[in-house]
Amino acid sequence: MIIDGLNTASIAQAADLIAAGGLVGLPTETVYGLAADAANEAAVAKIFTAKGRPSEHPLIVHVADAASVSRFASEIPEFAQKMMDAFWPGPLTLILPRHPEIAAAAAGGQTSVGLRCPSHPVALALLQACAARGIHGLAAPSANLFGRVSPTTAAHVQGEFGDELLILNGGACSVGIESTIVDCSRGVPVLLRPGVLTAAQIEFACRQNLTSNSLSKEELLRHQIRRLEADSALLEAAPREILPEAPRASGMLESHYAPKAKLRLMDAKALQTALDILGTDAKHIAVYSRQQMQSASTNILLRRMPEDDTLAAQQLFATLRELDQPDIKLIWVETPPEDAVWDGVRDRVTRAAA
Repeated sequence: MIIDGLNTASIAQAADLIAAGGLVGLPTETVYGLAADAANEAAVAKIFTAKGRPSEHPLIVHVADAASVSRFASEIPEFAQKMMDAFWPGPLTLILPRHPEIAAAAAGGQTSVGLRCPSHPVALALLQACAARGIHGLAAPSANLFGRVSPTTAAHVQGEFGDELLILNGGACSVGIESTIVDCSRGVPVLLRPGVLTAAQIEFACRQNLTSNSLSKEELLRHQIRRLEADSALLEAAPREILPEAPRASGMLESHYAPKAKLRLMDAKALQTALDILGTDAKHIAVYSRQQMQSASTNILLRRMPEDDTLAAQQLFATLRELDQPDIKLIWVETPPEDAVWDGVRDRVTRAAA
C-alpha cells in the first residue's frame, strides 16, 4: 500500500509499524529502501527473507544525524568525522567498527557496520519519528529482489513486493543510484563503491588519499573472458565457481543491479556496427546509448542516455526497468565515459552486465 510520505499521519503509521517489528518501503535521495529496526534481529531477518538476500550480506543502517553514529560504531576516526561533516545528510555511507552488542544481524555478522544519514525529507522524518520511539537506526537495503534493478519510485517498490508492503511515497529519487561507500575501519579511507560523490571530493573533505578496492585490470580481463565463454555456452557442463567470501558492504557483488534481460556494454562504434550487421532482422533488443543509434529494424527499442552524468545517474535504474520488457532478451548499453563523475553509473552498468 502506497501512502503519502509528506503526511504527518503517514510518518506516524510507518514508525508504529517499524516499532512493531514490521517492514516499510522508504524513499531516500539515492534509491528506495526496505526498512526495519536495525537493532531488532527478527525484523532484520524479514528484510533478508523478503529480498531473497543471503543473511551474511551486510545492510546499511540509516540514522537521523551524525550524533546517532556512536550508538552503532565503537570508533569514529577523524577522517570519517570530516566526511560526515562535509556530506551528511547525503549519499555517503561509512563503514565503521561496530559495537559488538548491537546490529549484528544488520551487519551480516561482521565486526563493522555501514552507516548513512540520508537527506530525503521523508526518510529524515521517519528516522526522527522512530528515534522518538527508541529506535535509533533503520536497516534499509534497496527495496527490490536481491541482485535486481534498484527502485527509484514507490511504484517500483510496489511492483517488487505487492500491496501488502506499506510504502511511503516520496516521489522519484533525486540521485538515482546508491550511495558512495567508504570503508573507515582499516585506518585509512578505502573506496568500496563509487556513487555521485567523486574520489576527489571525498579526498578534499577528509584530507587523505582514498585507497581503491576495485579489481585490477588483469582481474577484470579474466571476468570478461569468463563471461564470453559463458555466452558461447562453452561452460555449460562445468561446475559452478565457488562463491567469494561475503562482501564487506552492500552492492559489492560482481553481478548486481541486473535486469532480467541480458545486459551487455559496448562502445558506440561496436554498438552501431552490431545493429548494422543485424539489419532488418534485429529484434528482442533494447539499446541505451549516449550517441544516436540507427537501426533498419522497426523491432529495436532505442533510448538515449543523457549526456549529463547527474541526469544519467538519476534516470539509470528507471530506464533499465522500462527497457526490461517481456519481449526484450538483450539490453545493449553504451559504455559510460571514463571521467570520474561517471564512476557511479559505470559501476552500476558494469555489475548489471555481469
